[in-house]
Amino acid sequence: MRLRRTVRLLLAAAATAALGLTGLAASPASASVLDIPPKGANDWSCKPDSAHPEPVVLVNGTFKLMAENWSALSPKLKEAGYCVFAFNYGNMETAPIPQAAAELRDFVEAVRGATGAKKVDLVGHSQGGMMPRYYVKFLGGADKVDDLVGIVPSNHGTKNPLAVAAGWTICPSCVDQQWGSDFMKKLNAGEEAPAGPDYTVISTRYDEVVVPYTSALLNGPAERVTNVVLQDKCKLDPFMHDQATKDPVVAQWVLNALGRKGPADPAFQPTCISLG
Repeated sequence: MRLRRTVRLLLAAAATAALGLTGLAASPASASVLDIPPKGANDWSCKPDSAHPEPVVLVNGTFKLMAENWSALSPKLKEAGYCVFAFNYGNMETAPIPQAAAELRDFVEAVRGATGAKKVDLVGHSQGGMMPRYYVKFLGGADKVDDLVGIVPSNHGTKNPLAVAAGWTICPSCVDQQWGSDFMKKLNAGEEAPAGPDYTVISTRYDEVVVPYTSALLNGPAERVTNVVLQDKCKLDPFMHDQATKDPVVAQWVLNALGRKGPADPAFQPTCISLG
């Protein structure tokens, strides 16, 4: 417990420094720091309109705080007309993934209650793109989620050896995300993309965390599953795993997925990043 608390304090302090929140740094574990939402998120008076009927719930990746993880994408979604919500979960996303999925279930219910929406859209990064599948498959989320968009999700785990070292100490979710783990076997047994939501996976060939990058991709019928590899449409896209949520090309794919019936259009051509 002491080790977990120490790591939590260090992560919170690092996040505080990264966000420039020097006035709040006296207590790095303070809720005021941990609970700061990204710009555009957590207006609990927001009501979806007919053009954007599902509120969007942003789901963090492992060790992430919502303010940093969604600093770029959240305001873009808000500007596009969506009600946007974000939360921190699972002891900096290190808790066992079934426990995290239960927290997601409860947060979705809070969003549905506040907005009056029948369903939500989920946009998740890394663990946050994979973990909602547990909610959909085992915790009653299939009829409460319209779109699930995973940004570099760990859908089949990772062969990255660093996940083992972290997992055995402070990060049960890292154990769950190892390639071939008992959790991964349960999650991917049978249908990987059960009926209910539409699934869009956005991956990058340069993923150094989800290894191999193809581990992110889902099997499922084309009418409800679209797998995107960024470099297939934008060959020079440089984004790797950690900062993928800040890629302008990723944002275009997310908006395409949320703005149409079904998953993202495989024929969609985003505007590629200029490196000149």
